[in-house]
Parts: sequence; C-alpha cells; structure tokens
Amino acid sequence: MGRLFGTDGVRGVANEGLTAELALGLSVAASHVLGEAGAFDGHRPVAVVGRDPRASGEFLEAAVIAGLASSGVDVLRVGVLPTPAVAYLTGALGADFGVMLSASHNAMPDNGIKFLARGGHKLDDRIEDAIEAHYRKHTVGGEDWNRPTGAAVGRVREYTEGFDKYVAHLIGVLPNRLDGIRVVIDGAHGAAAYVAPEAFARAGAEVVHTLGAEPTGLNINDGVGSTHLDRLRVAMKEYRADLGIALDGDADRCLAADAEGDEVDGDQIIAILAVAMKEAGTLRRNTAVATVMSNLGFKLAMEREGIDLVETAVGDRYVLEAMKEHGFALGGEQSGHVILLDHATTGDGTLTGLMLGARLAATKQPLADLAAVMTRLPQVLINVKGVDKGRVGTSTELAAAVAAAEAELGATGRVLLRSSGTEPLVRVMVEAADPVQAEAVGQRLAEAVRTHLG
Repeated sequence: MGRLFGTDGVRGVANEGLTAELALGLSVAASHVLGEAGAFDGHRPVAVVGRDPRASGEFLEAAVIAGLASSGVDVLRVGVLPTPAVAYLTGALGADFGVMLSASHNAMPDNGIKFLARGGHKLDDRIEDAIEAHYRKHTVGGEDWNRPTGAAVGRVREYTEGFDKYVAHLIGVLPNRLDGIRVVIDGAHGAAAYVAPEAFARAGAEVVHTLGAEPTGLNINDGVGSTHLDRLRVAMKEYRADLGIALDGDADRCLAADAEGDEVDGDQIIAILAVAMKEAGTLRRNTAVATVMSNLGFKLAMEREGIDLVETAVGDRYVLEAMKEHGFALGGEQSGHVILLDHATTGDGTLTGLMLGARLAATKQPLADLAAVMTRLPQVLINVKGVDKGRVGTSTELAAAVAAAEAELGATGRVLLRSSGTEPLVRVMVEAADPVQAEAVGQRLAEAVRTHLG
C-alpha cells in the first residue's frame, strides 16, 4: 500500500479511494497524534473544518467531524469556504488545527483531506507520517482506539461568522481601495464563488460580471476557473472590464486577464506585486521566490528591477518552505499559486486578485502595461514517456546534449530537464527569444532523452 499523504494532503476519487471510513479514521488518528505530540497542551482541543462545494464533501465532512468529535475534539464547522479562509480562521480563532476538504483544481469526482497545524500552517511531513502510521495501526492492525465518553466527547458548532470574518481580513490588508476598477470574476463554481465577488465589491471595485458563481456540487471546475480561461477572456471585452480574475476550486490560486482578454499568468502577477511591494517597502529582504519552472522572462525582469530571486523545486510547498526559512514575503508559481506570507499562510487566489486590483487603482495603469514589466519568452514543454527518469541527472551523454543546447541558446535561453514526481516521464523545457529555435532545441533534447534514457 502506497503512502496516503501526497504533496497536498490525501486525495483520491471520492467514495472509491477516498472513502468515509478513511476520512473518519484519519481524523481520529490526527486527533490522537496531535494530542500525543503536545499540540493541545492539556486543554480541550478545537478544530476548524471547511470544504469546497463538491457533492462528496458533504459526506466526507460528516465523516471528518464524526472522527474528530469522537476523539474529544470540539469542531467549528465553517461550511463552504476557500482553503486560505480555513487556514486564516484556524489561526484567527486560536484553533488547535484545521481540516479542509477539497481537491483544488481537480474534476468533481475527486476530493481530498488536508490537515492544517495551529496557526493555519501546513503540517510537518513527520506529523503526516505519524498520522498515517497511527491510522494503519488501528484500522489494519486492529488495535483499539482510546475513546472518550460522556462529557469528554467533542461538541460540534456551526461557525457562520467565518465568511464575514475572512472577507474583513482580506479588505483589511489591502494597501488601498479598488474604487473605479471594473472586474470580471470566475469563481470556478468553487469555494470562492460567493466570497470573491463580495470581497471585491466591499473593496470598492465594480463587479461587472461573474462566471463560475453558481456551484451545484457537481459543476466545480467544469469549463470554468483558472484551468479554463476562454470564457473569462471573452467576457473582458464584452463587459469592458479592467481586470479579470480566475480562481480554482479551492481558491488558493489565481490567474488574470487584461482588458483585451490576454492572459496574465502567475509569473507576471508575482512580478507586478514584487515591484509594488518594493516601492512600498514591504518586499522583505528585497527578494521574490519562484520555482525553476518560472519563465526566464520573469528572472530577467527581476534582475532589471533590482529584485533578488530565490528559485526552488517545483511545487508551492517548496516555495513556502523557502519563504518561511528565510523570512521572505512574496513567492509563487507560474500556475497562479501566489503566497503573500505577511497576510496568508498559503496561496490565496482572492487576496492575490485584490492586490492586483489595488495596484491598478493606485497606479491608474492598465493591467497590460503593468504586466509588461516582464516579457514572457516562448516556452516549449515536451513530456517524454517510457524512459528511465531516475537517470536524468546521471547520464553523461544527456548532460552533453544539454550543455550543447545551452551554448546554442546563450543568455536569452534556458533548458530544464526534470523527472516527473507523479508519472513515469521526463519533462523537457526550453525557452528562447525565438519560438522556432525553442521548438527545434526542445525536440532535439527530447530525442536525446529517448536515446540515452530509453
């Protein structure tokens, strides 16, 4: 049996890989492990539980709450709210931990369980491993649980104030209001379908149109959201909007569109915010954090703007680790995970969109002009399947092919070969000022991977 916890909690097809029994058992195990680790410090523990609108979230939420309460944990049920909202409320309410039920940008049949530590931070990997071991010991090994009875069982309370408390937090951290900005918001029929329009309206923006704002439990991410920008791009011209925002199912990521309907990706968003924060004196250590997959144009822009750049492995968890370790305030990924660590413990799509809107309002510049701080170089990404991905870093023949490609591209190009963490393939990424050259070099390297790793 493989490891249950992945890079972002436990995920699977709801009621198939991710069952009510698994959700209940993991919740009991989490309660026991955190208690034994001293997380509750002798007091009666409290957990915040939230979810996205997926239909399966209803029964999984019930299972999680049952597991927590049966372990003596009091539960604050906040209902449908974004992952960053549950993280914020976990910290703001002084809860001992939080639980979010969501599969983010995945299709509706999937779901996931993410446990959050005190303060709304991601659980340490060692704690996740301990929870999984505890779960297996009691469910597979048959060891009995230590079950409280009587007044020692947990109580469950609806916390309906969570929506307003989170929106007020978002408004409170903005550097200025968004008055005069016309906005289109795509909520992905997800967890921020109601939160995001409300937050923008309260911040002073005119929300001229919404997409993905009618969650049924069955339509999350279905043709809408940050993985499907076509409708947002069309709506920008139709409604003569200044800013378009596309969130994903749990609203921890954000992509944007300008007045002409052109996409503004995560790299461009981070570049815009980095410049704004540098001007405001809030870009701690004058540094932004991004992954090695960020466009070379982003790196060149940061150099030109006099902003230091720290690069990490691919994955927002690695970005967050670097930010926390060194005290940086801004980081993220090309996919739209943007972390503003002074105001959030995780990527927050709604907050990211609001900060973009605030920059538009403060500068009176169109989003296209702000995004022009960086020029996206043509990028070719080729997935090479059926090869020994474990040798990607040790093949001398492949290293020679990469060196030749880098010499050909010079300072305005870049090559990256990376073995996939989830699939049996090697990703070949090439950037160059000339798209024809990028494609040619990419195909040549892909063939080298097939030849030397096949």
